[in-house]
Amino acid sequence: MPTFEYAPAPESRAVVNLKPSYGLFIGGEFTESEGGSAFKSISPASEEVLAEVTEASSADVDRAVAAARRAFTGAWGRMSGVDRGKYLFRIARILQERAREFAVLESLDNGKPIRESRDVDVPLAAAHFFYHAGWADKLEYASLGSNPRAIGVVGQVIPWNFPLLMLAWKIAPALAAGNTVVLKPAETTPLSALLFAEVCQQADLPAGVVNIVTGAGATGQAIVDHPGIDKLAFTGSTAVGKMIARSIAGTRKKATLELGGKAANIIFDDAPIDQAVEGIVNGIFFNQGHVCCAGSRLLVQESIAEEVEARLKRRLGTLRVGDPLDKNTDVGAINSKAQLERITELTAAGEAEGATRWSPECELPSKGFWFRPTVFTGVSQGHRIAQEEIFGPVLSVLTFRTPHEAVAKANNTPYGLSAGVWTEKGSRILWMADQLRAGVVWANTFNKFDPTSPFGGYKESGYGREGGRHGLEAYVTTGDSK
Repeated sequence: MPTFEYAPAPESRAVVNLKPSYGLFIGGEFTESEGGSAFKSISPASEEVLAEVTEASSADVDRAVAAARRAFTGAWGRMSGVDRGKYLFRIARILQERAREFAVLESLDNGKPIRESRDVDVPLAAAHFFYHAGWADKLEYASLGSNPRAIGVVGQVIPWNFPLLMLAWKIAPALAAGNTVVLKPAETTPLSALLFAEVCQQADLPAGVVNIVTGAGATGQAIVDHPGIDKLAFTGSTAVGKMIARSIAGTRKKATLELGGKAANIIFDDAPIDQAVEGIVNGIFFNQGHVCCAGSRLLVQESIAEEVEARLKRRLGTLRVGDPLDKNTDVGAINSKAQLERITELTAAGEAEGATRWSPECELPSKGFWFRPTVFTGVSQGHRIAQEEIFGPVLSVLTFRTPHEAVAKANNTPYGLSAGVWTEKGSRILWMADQLRAGVVWANTFNKFDPTSPFGGYKESGYGREGGRHGLEAYVTTGDSK
């Protein structure tokens, strides 16, 4: 048989016009910080400095909240839903027009493969703005309660795994309901949020409706603690979510928290195995496993466990790990050195606890933060790798005999964000969906998202929903209350 040399297919960086430094976006304009410092945003694939970004001070957060309050009590607050919707439609169209630019920047700053940012993140972000634009003048028909109206100024803190998409999940419903926003992107991935600020300017969004303040934990805490914030929306770790819940306890602030996960991907013996293997790969190796609902625990019925494991290993041997801007890449870079250390520590613990570790042979780049796709077999329920969120390309394999045992093992975790069920029996799917303590249950697929469908979890995976009509509820107040 003929052999072929691997031919890279890199996407051009020329479509992105990176600035040497970025300020804050407050009141419709980019502005310098008042007393803040600066930090560097680096590419996790090469460790090169992409730009210097402002670390917002508490005074900067004060200015952002004040700008948002002025917009809420001013023209935006008085604007009709029809006109608000026009702005959201405009933002959605600009995102589509600048899709290639956003995709390249997202892969540069985050480390995810360009195929994912191009085909998933950017189109879905635009879809959220299109979808919520349609709700802007129809809130009274959304079954949200009597007299639904905006809450006020919303503080939003988003993570680094889906920077643009999480921004869209947060900002689109907030604006559709008539709120104004102060948003903080993650400190390792601020650049797509700052490019979105340019989109707001391009769309002529009224000043102060969207404000973006960059920084680390202290900036986020300043937003959480600010007395001018009426509602908080946070996506991130369970530990930080608990701190936020404690911080706002006893205040008038509302909150939605979308936190960690340890999802079970459950394969029954009647499942189409090749299809299930693709679902397993998509469930845990999509976005390097940097997914809160990643299918990081594989539960396989005992009678097919060996066959599934063999086919899975064969499939993993075909994955390409490397340059995120190469269109052939399947698994990109780990987002940061700190996250790589976390993954390394937990996988070492898995080996120490007696699980068997396997990774396909693959050459990793000499610079950047990289981790091979990894599978652990011989895992028990008590192992750390079966209980703690690794947030990386690491899969733990467990077996079960009966549906009841599968449910018991799937639910034996502090989290409850998502699950997958693979079987030909529709009645079993419905029964499993009813028994599993997970906010989202996928049937014969995994990691499928749509702006019309609500997403959220139970237990330590947080509370509240994002997306769909249910996601709008968090951004309105109803009845005659003020």
